[in-house]
Amino acid sequence: MRNLQICASHTAGPEPKWSGCNIRRFYYFKLICILFAFGFSTALISTAQASLTTLVSLDGVNGSWPYMALTQGADGNFYGTTYEGGFSANCIFAGGCGTVFKMTAAGKLTTIYNFCSLANCTDGDNPVGSLVQGSDGSFYGTTSGGGTHSGGTVFQVTPAGKLITLYSFCASANCSDGEGPTAGLVQSRNGNFYGTTQLGGNNGGGTVFEITSTGNLITLYRFCAQPACTDGAEPMSGLVQATNGNFYGETLFGGTGFGVIFEITPLGGLTTLFSFNGTDGSAPLGGLIQAVDGGFYGVTTNGGTSGSLECTGGCGTVFKITAGGKLTTLYNFCSSVNCVDGARPYGPLVEGTDGNFYGTTSDFDVNNGTVFEITPRGTLTTLYSFCTLLNCEDGATPTVGLVQATNGTFYGTTSQSGSGGAGTIFSLSTGLGAYLKTQPSSAKEGATVGIFGQGFSGSSVVRFGDVQATNVKIFGTTFLTVKVPAGALSGPVTVTTGGTTLTSNQQFRVTPQVLGFNPPGGSVGTQVTINGIGFQQALGVGFGDNVPALFIVNSDTEVTATVPAGAKTGQIRVVTIGGTGFSSATFTVN
Repeated sequence: MRNLQICASHTAGPEPKWSGCNIRRFYYFKLICILFAFGFSTALISTAQASLTTLVSLDGVNGSWPYMALTQGADGNFYGTTYEGGFSANCIFAGGCGTVFKMTAAGKLTTIYNFCSLANCTDGDNPVGSLVQGSDGSFYGTTSGGGTHSGGTVFQVTPAGKLITLYSFCASANCSDGEGPTAGLVQSRNGNFYGTTQLGGNNGGGTVFEITSTGNLITLYRFCAQPACTDGAEPMSGLVQATNGNFYGETLFGGTGFGVIFEITPLGGLTTLFSFNGTDGSAPLGGLIQAVDGGFYGVTTNGGTSGSLECTGGCGTVFKITAGGKLTTLYNFCSSVNCVDGARPYGPLVEGTDGNFYGTTSDFDVNNGTVFEITPRGTLTTLYSFCTLLNCEDGATPTVGLVQATNGTFYGTTSQSGSGGAGTIFSLSTGLGAYLKTQPSSAKEGATVGIFGQGFSGSSVVRFGDVQATNVKIFGTTFLTVKVPAGALSGPVTVTTGGTTLTSNQQFRVTPQVLGFNPPGGSVGTQVTINGIGFQQALGVGFGDNVPALFIVNSDTEVTATVPAGAKTGQIRVVTIGGTGFSSATFTVN
């Protein structure tokens, strides 16, 4: 291990300070610091309850230390990055500066790019975050180091391996644009990408940024803007865009000192929803997901109330939090004897097609990691414990989450061991069947939606609820595009090929459209009939964009609302689970 002195450079308090660290090694050594802060032993415990297959053993040449979750592409293959490994003549580290790879479902791995292939690593090095496939078919991601200014990069890479550096951080004075992104990106409904940097910004606490597919970057928020960093510091995980259009994320530090959960609008308005205090969790690293029930679910790496001697200060938690900031701890890890239930989850949860959540624990000091299943009510089952094979050929220490592929199987990585000694890529079968994924998960009538699945052919029939779509284009057996048909309602999407029907894992939401209203104006108390599309699941109606009104849903295409007190002349909006529709015309308040 190199540069472990970084562990001693952390200053206690809500605003962490770091000095003398190499950003290209920053994420790895922070991870090691957190693990070693609690010690480790070599106890090996296995309670395997699912079928795990080691698909790839990394050996350095084909990459090492995969710290990200895999991404299933439109072609049915899996794409990801390794923090180190690969080959580059320009990399100053003997272990390589990281790779981008493609892997088939059967485990055939191909390296499609080696980082630091350009002089001075201007193409970036040491990627940490997951990739996201954009609507253009390319993958987008970040590197924690390298770039023109050595502050990390945002990049675009095609499935064939052609890489373009879109942005190099620390381009602004004092890195006010951010430094060291350690999380992946999310593509917003507006087509742009949103992400975080762990460091940088005017206050050194990291940033939230927006970037276009052509590389135009806007810094939306700089953490530690409030005294004692009560707004949070060092976001190491990515963002999730919720059904209300806003983004939700976490910071490792700040708040009361144990990390925060925040909400931020697409324009940069940030609200701190929750500050951890240690007993309810500490150091949230994995990121949030929004479940079908509308709540947000996540994990903390430390904290909780298990009281185990295996990890001082708590072994981590699973929690649920509402959009309003009410947090419920669902599970405290290391609640079982000898911590057979796992400890210290690092990666995000994934909601399975059965409605339960799946994740991993790192267990660096207990039993080398687990895969677990947990119900929305908090009942946890350990599905697999790593290092159960001779010489740990099944891998050890999974530090990222899982992805459920469209064949129903889960795929993930371990950061250590395996026959090659540099981590593994595995699949885990729990008996769940094949399903569909839609991208995006909400759109208006006439918009094009991508559908991922299995066994597609030219005879595939796509339905949005009971409404059949006619504009279907097939791209191989695992991906198709379709336009949302007129009259479609929010609900499941199905694809029928031959005698087989696959159903989407989440309900598709039809984004509302406000087409007109009558009368065109009126005073407070006036009844207004609003006509449009996608109103069946309306959550609210506003006048002047932001003044809420009493309303009644007459049908999917009609809502009656009462002009509220305080309303001003402006647009009318209708908010549903699928998004917000705005009128093009202006309602006049008399």
